[in-house]
Amino acid sequence: MIILRRILYGVKGCPMRSHRSVSLRTPRQFIPGLSLSIMLVAAPLLHAEQNSILSQGTFAHAKQATVGILEDTQDQRTPEKPGKILVRGTGFHLRDGYIITARHAAEKHNLSTGTVIPKHVHILTMDLHELPADLVGDSGFMDVVLYRIAEPHRAKLTATTAFASGDVASGMEVFTVGYPLGWGPTMAFGRLGNTNTFLQTVETRLIQADLSACSGNSGGGLFNAQGEIVGIMHAIIQTEKDETQAHCSRMTFAIPGILAERIVNAALAGKPLIFSKLGIHMTSVKDGTKWRPVVKDVSEPAKAAGIQKHDVLLAIEETEILDAAHLKNYLIERTTPGQRVSVKVRRGDADLTFTVVLAGG
Repeated sequence: MIILRRILYGVKGCPMRSHRSVSLRTPRQFIPGLSLSIMLVAAPLLHAEQNSILSQGTFAHAKQATVGILEDTQDQRTPEKPGKILVRGTGFHLRDGYIITARHAAEKHNLSTGTVIPKHVHILTMDLHELPADLVGDSGFMDVVLYRIAEPHRAKLTATTAFASGDVASGMEVFTVGYPLGWGPTMAFGRLGNTNTFLQTVETRLIQADLSACSGNSGGGLFNAQGEIVGIMHAIIQTEKDETQAHCSRMTFAIPGILAERIVNAALAGKPLIFSKLGIHMTSVKDGTKWRPVVKDVSEPAKAAGIQKHDVLLAIEETEILDAAHLKNYLIERTTPGQRVSVKVRRGDADLTFTVVLAGG
């Protein structure tokens, strides 16, 4: 059984403050019977090995662009006394005062109101400036949130970052900067593993990386050799279950940068990010020796195009679809509402191709 834990933050002197748990009943990529813990707070850092491809200038720039997301420790009963500095997560400066982090690294939990995203947070720069930031937009669907530093303080953010163009590949060298367990900024180095991993923590694929990660680093940037963002640190998988242990791992997962950039651009435009809808629900059946996705239920717009229940889904736009998660990821990352796509299915012994105009939802 895989246990999913959503870690709120790791802070100085306090490895973990609270969490909530849920069982994953269908562990797709994991060894059956192995007890694992998936923690929504990923980030790196323990052994930084020098690599000829990566430069010290790139490291220094990434550190300058990385910020800590501070926990609000101000006692409202004594406003004249400053609170303690407790780092609950990690973020990075994109440009023009815009700060990106993981949504769950900024969330607040209240017994009466439930989970909310604070409209205002404070961030800590590497130069130890504590700066206020205001909420711009977020995506709970994808665990990304965008804040902006108040205008008078933006000049204190001396380094910017950018999303890498194109997708990533297994074996790519990457590094991350963050605040594991509230300490930092620190760095970790590694390579990408499976770039098409699915967990039940977000509604998209995740990028798996082999680098050191601890709770407290969620929201940090996953950088390529050029110092560009290829992912946002999201989760770790850990085999230990001891609640007294600090939570660290080398099996880390990140939100893909190409998707995070879409979320950020939508927030900057003041518009919600709308994903494409094909209109089918799927199950799996065995086709010879291979398991294939099959239409379980069909609605618009797929129904109007001619797709029927029990059709075996083969491909979209010549891209083979392996399962429901693969289909969802394709629609999220590679299509937009209103787009016309060709959908290839097998019905009986015949392969048929239909043109579907994707809806939004």
